[in-house]
Amino acid sequence: MSARYIFITGGVVSSLGKGLASAALGALLQARGYKVRLRKLDPYLNVDPGTMSPYQHGECYVTDDGAETDLDLGHYERFTGVPARQTDNVTTGRIYSDVIAKERRGDYLGGTVQVIPHVTDAIREFVLSDITDEDFVLCEIGGTVGDIEGLPFLEAIRQLGNELGRDRACYIHCTLLPWIGAAGELKTKPTQHSVKELLSVGIQPDILLCRAEREIPKGEKRKIALFCNVKESRVISALDVDTIYAVPLTYHQEGLDVEVLDYFRMMKDGEAEEIDLTRWKDITHAIRAPEGEVTIAVVGKYTVLLDAYKSLAEALVHGGIANNVRVKLNWVESEIFEKDDPLNYLENVHGILVPGGFGERGAEGKIAACKFAREHDIPYFGICFGMQMAVIEAARNLAGIPNASSTEFGPTKEPVVGLLTEWKRGNQVETRREGDDLGGTMRLGAYPCILEEGSRVAEIYGERHIYDRHRHRYEVNVAYRDKLEAAGLIFSGMSPDGVLPEIVERRDHPWFVGVQFHPELKSKPFAPHPLFKGFIEAAVKTSRLV
Repeated sequence: MSARYIFITGGVVSSLGKGLASAALGALLQARGYKVRLRKLDPYLNVDPGTMSPYQHGECYVTDDGAETDLDLGHYERFTGVPARQTDNVTTGRIYSDVIAKERRGDYLGGTVQVIPHVTDAIREFVLSDITDEDFVLCEIGGTVGDIEGLPFLEAIRQLGNELGRDRACYIHCTLLPWIGAAGELKTKPTQHSVKELLSVGIQPDILLCRAEREIPKGEKRKIALFCNVKESRVISALDVDTIYAVPLTYHQEGLDVEVLDYFRMMKDGEAEEIDLTRWKDITHAIRAPEGEVTIAVVGKYTVLLDAYKSLAEALVHGGIANNVRVKLNWVESEIFEKDDPLNYLENVHGILVPGGFGERGAEGKIAACKFAREHDIPYFGICFGMQMAVIEAARNLAGIPNASSTEFGPTKEPVVGLLTEWKRGNQVETRREGDDLGGTMRLGAYPCILEEGSRVAEIYGERHIYDRHRHRYEVNVAYRDKLEAAGLIFSGMSPDGVLPEIVERRDHPWFVGVQFHPELKSKPFAPHPLFKGFIEAAVKTSRLV
């Protein structure tokens, strides 16, 4: 049986939760025994989000095969467990780059290159590519219907609807029912206009997912169905919930999965309730009824926009689920510690996490946070840049290297952290130089790491050979290993060739671990990453000592 395609669009405003809707629907179809694949089509002109500021676009999610992608792919993985790939996220920039490259090579045989059919053909080709035995492919189209940037993508999925036919293509439109306090009612007009905008490009939505902050009356659903030309049962309420992991449960209660299968004529008599949602019930119960609470300080430099740390925040929640505690996050801008005593912000926390980042701004504040955690025996977790700052802190204050620094901050006589210029991926050697393009030039994707026998991290993982995802262009300089280990900072995880330090830890501390990779990218609510599970477990022990 060929794959069926579900196209998810959004209207009225951005941030309606199309990504979560796609992920939750994928999880529901999985729970019914179907194999799913999720994809994101992004209308912006960047080739990928790798060069975009976290303030602009939130975090940049990285796949095992080294793609820098939209953060929604993180939701897809966390809800379904299906590893995303290079072929699951495409942008206008990438599409146009490919089309122009073909034109330069003469692939179009002298023809005039146009948005239709050349750009739309490239989008269609992407949507249909790299599919094997999936039952459903869910394609989310970024942006808001009506944006000029999104028109080629809407035209492409319109064409695909005609090509695939009704039995293999379904359109779900996410929209908004705002509550007008002065009138005391939900308004359906924005939804009507949004559907009208979609109709203007030739797409009739089959299912409407209506975001609202309070219950949608039956009369309003009937009105929406009438004006938007959909069955009343396919006007689905999407109300706010206390945790995103309740979304599959609430969407099932509203009948979203049933309506999708009914649309494809796949719902058999009596099959509506044949679904095992135990996983999601257990997860939401653990979140709503914890046995305790711990406070974790996240000392970062993009805390103004929490989407910059989306996977990180979720991984900490997963660590809480594994330990049956609520994790309260205290977001701290690292620059504060360059002016104020960390004691004023970190005295009562049960764990300190310093995440990744780029550039010198806020670095000294992160170093101060590392020092505070080390001196006060507070569990410390450093990720990527957070590991590098922990190494610099130890070099300056314990290993007798007061001028220790990173070449990321400029020339230094003590490059404890330096630009990574060469590394192995399998049997291939990859190289980078100072003047290379910024996009796609970091050490990206999953790489192997060998853990030292008897180390804390080997105990945490329960094995010595691990794979985790990287996104960095600077690395701890292995030439300083002896001095740092003499100061108590143990290099407990290395690349297989022994050249690249991957993990450091302190054994004279309750829990002090720094990793060069991003473990948050592989954590899921039903399979918390071992490091986050271990970190929160250490925080729980600290909370009981306070």
